[in-house]
Amino acid sequence: MAHNNIWNLVKLLEGCKRARCKWVFKTKRDSHGNIKRYKVKLVKDFTQKDGIDYKEIFLPISKKDSFRVIMVLVAHYDLELHQMNVKTAFLNGDLEENFYIDQLVGFIEE
Repeated sequence: MAHNNIWNLVKLLEGCKRARCKWVFKTKRDSHGNIKRYKVKLVKDFTQKDGIDYKEIFLPISKKDSFRVIMVLVAHYDLELHQMNVKTAFLNGDLEENFYIDQLVGFIEE
């Protein structure tokens, strides 16, 4: 992350809030219970207050009902449906505001 310039270490300005983040570790196993790989994510610790710490929340999740409606429309109008999986949809999103987080464990710099 440091090599890819994901963040810049700056001094927190007075009056600015910083978000708490945490590492989430997960072990992926195969069907026999053997360890297949280890995964880690940096996630925001969600302790926000409505109307104070955020404006809107968007979740990239579709419900079964939405999927069924789309499939019915495709079948009814004889349309073609293409599927695509975007794993990095929000990786390079542009923020309109500055976002400050605490220094992460293992990445402490003076």
